[in-house]
Amino acid sequence: MSDVIAALVHASEKAAKIARACRLEKSLFGLLIEEKKEGEKNKKFVTDFKTLADVLVQEVIKHDVGKQFPGIENNIFGEESNEFMNGLGEKINVKVCETEQETAKLLSKVLDGNMEAAEVLARTAHQNIVIPDLDTGRIDIPQDRLGVWVDPIDSTFQYIKGISDSKPNNNIYSHGLQCVTILIGVYDLHSGTPIMGVLNQPFAVQDPETQRWSGQYYWGISYGTTNVCSLRPHSKNRDVSSESNSVPAPHHLKKGSATDLEEERFSAVLSTGETVCVKTLLKGACGGNIHYASGAGYKSLCVVLGFVDVYVFSEDTTFKWDCCSPHAILKSLGGGMADLKECLRRRQDGNLEDCSELVYNAPVQDAKGADRWANKGGLVAYRSHKHLDAVLNLLSGQINSPAIVAQNRRLVVILNVPSNKTIFSICKIKSLIKAWRAMTELLFCQKTKKSKKGSMFWQSLLTLCPWNKSLSPQLSHPL
Repeated sequence: MSDVIAALVHASEKAAKIARACRLEKSLFGLLIEEKKEGEKNKKFVTDFKTLADVLVQEVIKHDVGKQFPGIENNIFGEESNEFMNGLGEKINVKVCETEQETAKLLSKVLDGNMEAAEVLARTAHQNIVIPDLDTGRIDIPQDRLGVWVDPIDSTFQYIKGISDSKPNNNIYSHGLQCVTILIGVYDLHSGTPIMGVLNQPFAVQDPETQRWSGQYYWGISYGTTNVCSLRPHSKNRDVSSESNSVPAPHHLKKGSATDLEEERFSAVLSTGETVCVKTLLKGACGGNIHYASGAGYKSLCVVLGFVDVYVFSEDTTFKWDCCSPHAILKSLGGGMADLKECLRRRQDGNLEDCSELVYNAPVQDAKGADRWANKGGLVAYRSHKHLDAVLNLLSGQINSPAIVAQNRRLVVILNVPSNKTIFSICKIKSLIKAWRAMTELLFCQKTKKSKKGSMFWQSLLTLCPWNKSLSPQLSHPL
């Protein structure tokens, strides 16, 4: 089934051309944007949009892959509904028709009769794209086991804004068209594990003279003992975690003092919407190697390319279509994409070895709309298991736990409570009194939550030892 990955790369390149074509005419682009319906929205955003480019890209991928591999189109799932409403209030089901002319006629209805623009998009949708040989070797995967997740344009907000002059920091763009990606991931319908991934960056490089954009694609396959990726030659029967071209990893973070934490550094990319608690803890562990970027696909790409060691997101507003593609590529490189909360839960139960990876075949029970396919436990994308361990050690409180680590006049308090949750309280301190006030406020908040074990937690006593000469406070408690 090595032909499948070639078909996905081909579809992604055609999709990238559509994405660029839709952005070419600013006057036209306003016609292509529609606010998503309530069931389709990402709850992270007050207003969530889809564009005709999103819908058309998704339908092109379904059409082209399904045409080459009959039957697989029934197992291709995407983020977007193919229903679009034009300026006259007419609902139109966007699809790729048998002929270019039929597709143009359909698209003209969405574009309020703009036949010229419709013909440009139809021509791109039906265009034959030539890609070089991918040199995957022979890979046999039963077609009836394959499911496909598609995110036609990840980071739609950045795509709509169209910022082209964003400047990178250590190769990482915090915003702009460079953060837009097209994601096509293949997974095993039975086990839910990712098998293949294609990640296309349509706006990778802009020509300074013509102002036109060119793109770049990346792909990976991880199936059985075979791991092959566009970032390195074909490999088989090989321990990919030991490959020399994987990102160098630090030693396991050790239990100990603040000095230990300062000596063990790794780099991370986060969402600006990440919680203050996680941001502060990672800042302490990463020092200046914290970056912020738009788009789940682009942040995952930063890990794939080795710009950072991990991408951490503790919220539940990423989805299967965001992660399947980069997850497969990371697997082919010896890494993966872990379910953050499930990994932390297992560690709290004493299981330090077993890592829970994201799976892609099971909807969230009792959820509706897009939330059925949300990654409810958050995620950690990584290329080295040592980096994953470092993140989990940090967030589970196993580094000097319980501990107070003073850095940059900031106090980080990590407490393990009877509810098996880790509570992070972060506050600036100038004296021991302020630290004590912060703890009592934390305890009060726990009491007011009225959890079943709240009274047990409230009755626990905390005692603070005096400050030592290095101004590193020590915490002792009977929890």
